[in-house]
Amino acid sequence: MATVHLTADRIHVRLTAAEKVWALRGDLSFPRSAVREVTVVPDGPRGTRGVRAPGLGMPGLRKVGTWRGAAGREFVSVRAGQPAVRITLADQRYDALLVGADDAVTLAEAVRG
Repeated sequence: MATVHLTADRIHVRLTAAEKVWALRGDLSFPRSAVREVTVVPDGPRGTRGVRAPGLGMPGLRKVGTWRGAAGREFVSVRAGQPAVRITLADQRYDALLVGADDAVTLAEAVRG
């Protein structure tokens, strides 16, 4: 499962080897100054918006990759039964990240912090 590591000035999303293959990309990193909004999504797989392009989409089970839709381009790494954190970004390659986390509330607070 993707993990989020926070530093004073950056957000790093580290992907597993399988996620890198499924998403057709490597790890991600964004400046914390680009964060515009952070929300907790109770059901990660249901929280995706748009159409997968490219990535892995196993409905109701696992989604990893890029989703494109009216809300823009979003990087997704979520699995069934797990909440997620949506981090909305400004002026970055992705308009948002949707990353699953067992303790999504704590992660959201840390990103906001």
